[in-house]
Amino acid sequence: MSPILHARRYDTAEPIAIRLADGRIDEITPAWPDNRADDWPFVAPGLFDLQINGHGGTWFSNQGLTADDVISVLEPHFAHGVTRLCPTLITASTQALAAGFAAIDEACRQQPWVERMVPGCHLEGPYISDVDGPRGAHPLEHIRPADYDEFSRLQEIAGGRIRLVTLAPEVEQAVPFIKRAVADGVVVAIGHTAAEPDQISAAVDAGARLSTHLGNGAHGTIRRHPNYIWQQLADPRLHASLITDGHHLPPSVIRAILETKTPARSIITCDAAGLAGCPPGVYQEGSMDVEILEDGRIVIAGQQQLLAGSSLSTDTCVAHAISVADISRGDAFDMAGANPARLLGFEAIELKPGSRADLLVFHHAGPGHPLEIVATLACGEIRFGAIPEQTVLVSARD
Repeated sequence: MSPILHARRYDTAEPIAIRLADGRIDEITPAWPDNRADDWPFVAPGLFDLQINGHGGTWFSNQGLTADDVISVLEPHFAHGVTRLCPTLITASTQALAAGFAAIDEACRQQPWVERMVPGCHLEGPYISDVDGPRGAHPLEHIRPADYDEFSRLQEIAGGRIRLVTLAPEVEQAVPFIKRAVADGVVVAIGHTAAEPDQISAAVDAGARLSTHLGNGAHGTIRRHPNYIWQQLADPRLHASLITDGHHLPPSVIRAILETKTPARSIITCDAAGLAGCPPGVYQEGSMDVEILEDGRIVIAGQQQLLAGSSLSTDTCVAHAISVADISRGDAFDMAGANPARLLGFEAIELKPGSRADLLVFHHAGPGHPLEIVATLACGEIRFGAIPEQTVLVSARD
């Protein structure tokens, strides 16, 4: 017996019946409810966030990270509709990065669902600017020149899972690093940079393809023009990721980036810190005290302007983008699913026969409203919530 889910498509609102079999979508057909279709939930491909640093007080770059820690960090994201993510390790010592990647690799080998949820990892740093502002909350003591020998050792420890690296084009050996990484099938992003425009161009010429959280990890005040934000915004070869949590970028900047890059070349990320999921308060992170405010912002303790990460999740970012950027629900979901998968060369998950049944079932009343997650399915298995009985039938056709 194969389950059939009745819902409305996230992109067209068309009522459909989705028949599942063996963890994949077997068939999609038009469907009509006995009552109003508006009462049905929406269904979309599961979200894919390429930059999540941890959860619940655990960072993927913790030196003492274990495979069990990795599992405990991953599981809560199903509640937010995320079925795939890139564990992101930020600037740290070689030993801490090695321990983090080893734990992720072990967790993937232990649990098949973890392997499916983690198609690749993201190394953000340590090859970034040491300048206050562009450096963000990355620890100054561990920032260093680009070192492909070090990266190769980390890649081996990670089981070849590092698929995205963020670096600053101005650091020593950046361009040779980019060329070697691209030749080895790794996507390189520009981020946490104070580079001059010609250094940005050199990095893109070498193969960089993404701007990591464009508009953040930057000086509070920069030269009017030219500067590293304009240079990245204007280069059509670069995709742009945006943190659309309502704190990191004002609506006007989100709209300007999307108007320039278009939704097709833009990616939504929550950039959730390891403190995501923790209650408000002050926390010590290495040599730095940070604070989670009541509104969800994570800031350097003692002030309320300098952000030190995000505590909000990908579904919140999708809803906020819809609310402030004048984009469709379909575009917003694709920016948080199809676009990162395509950029990194991973399996496309779509509402069509043969696609992996990673599905998000939700209600959404439109701009200005949150996503209300009803259920998250990964490979056809319910990992969060439950499917409303009135939307599920059982087919005898097998």
